[in-house]
Amino acid sequence: MSGAGPASPLPGERRREAPAAGSPIQPIIKDVGEIYSRLLDHRPVIQGEIRYFVKEFEEKRGLRELRVLENLKNTIFETNERVLPKCEQAMHNNLNETIKRLQAANDMIHRLQEREHEERKLQADKLMAREEKRVAHWEELMKEQQNKQAEVDEEHRKAMERLKEQYSEMEKELAKYVSF
Repeated sequence: MSGAGPASPLPGERRREAPAAGSPIQPIIKDVGEIYSRLLDHRPVIQGEIRYFVKEFEEKRGLRELRVLENLKNTIFETNERVLPKCEQAMHNNLNETIKRLQAANDMIHRLQEREHEERKLQADKLMAREEKRVAHWEELMKEQQNKQAEVDEEHRKAMERLKEQYSEMEKELAKYVSF
């Protein structure tokens, strides 16, 4: 720094009054400034290291990304040209086979359902026939019971009449003996 005028302060530094030119303190201030710059001000060194790191990183990264993109391009091309047609052909073949199997299974299930429906209908018909037979048997049993009840009632009526006649004869007989 020369004493020609005030130097513009660095960012972050306070502006100080420059001592008068030719003063014995001027070389000391210059030396202290250089020592401070070398020991405590690391910005120029750090900025250089950062520029070097960024440059190396971008070069290596650029090459690595270029290789990755090239590999992706090759993989996509191979997939489109070879793998995809094979997959489509296998899919069509397997789907046709699967559709045939599903149709066969569907037909079998339909036949089983028809058999089950016929079996249920047969069971229902048998059940209805048994129910009709049971109802007929019940009606016959009830008629038979009514006939037996009528017979028993008739026998009871006849027995009552016989007993009435017997008692009336006994009364007549008893009336003969009472008159003595």
